[in-house]
Amino acid sequence: MSQLFADLALARRLEGTEGRGNAAFVEAQARIDPNSGAIWKTAGGTAAMFAGVGSPITQTFGLGIHEPLVERDLDAIERFFRTRGSAVNHEVCPLAGVDVYATLARRGYKPTELSTVLYQPIDMTIRIPSNPGVTVRQAQQSEAKLYGKIAAQGWSEHPEAMPYIEGFAQLSLACATCFFAEHGGEPIATAALFMHGGTALLAGASTIPRGRRLGAQNALLNTRLHTAASNKCDLAMMVAAPGSSSQRNAERQGFRIAYTRTKWQLDA
Repeated sequence: MSQLFADLALARRLEGTEGRGNAAFVEAQARIDPNSGAIWKTAGGTAAMFAGVGSPITQTFGLGIHEPLVERDLDAIERFFRTRGSAVNHEVCPLAGVDVYATLARRGYKPTELSTVLYQPIDMTIRIPSNPGVTVRQAQQSEAKLYGKIAAQGWSEHPEAMPYIEGFAQLSLACATCFFAEHGGEPIATAALFMHGGTALLAGASTIPRGRRLGAQNALLNTRLHTAASNKCDLAMMVAAPGSSSQRNAERQGFRIAYTRTKWQLDA
């Protein structure tokens, strides 16, 4: 397998996959709840998503990555969000270049968040050690409520986020391949997989407090990588907070850091 370098070509592939994954979520939200106003569009190679005011999905992906950033495209993107009563948020990859950062700063944007994007070529000769007492199965659409409940319980330390996580997880079943990890026949963890253009986006990892340290996420990672490989994916990606335990766990399993993004916000 040829070596993948953390360059612009890789950034375009990773950002394109996450952007398409979020677009699929917005499309599912629009189908299930037509009154939500969920919609997305592209401008100058940038994907702009609206999934409701305050939603973390309400933002752009790929700003300045696929095409040079020009003022008229940025004007159009800002109108897209502002006419819907939303702040404007851009998830910006550093490989877009310093000129993109300078443009945003000049227009009054402020940095609000950082996220690290990690990647790994899918090599099925490597199997991640996991607890044989933990089994993994695909979640069915009919189990959306259970899937949402288990995913939300993994955020019990942040009760203010649990209602959103529950709804987000339920909707994920309409646009991604989702899995339960079970121990003793009971679901203890969740995780999702979205595939696009040979790249597997791994997201939605959550483990209930009593199910931690049993190897549930290792088992879910194994299953998602094998599922991705069987669907002709040759690259996996995930996103984590810089320096977090999630990032460390990903690096332990062979993921490499591609870059750290900055989220820029312009108030409504």
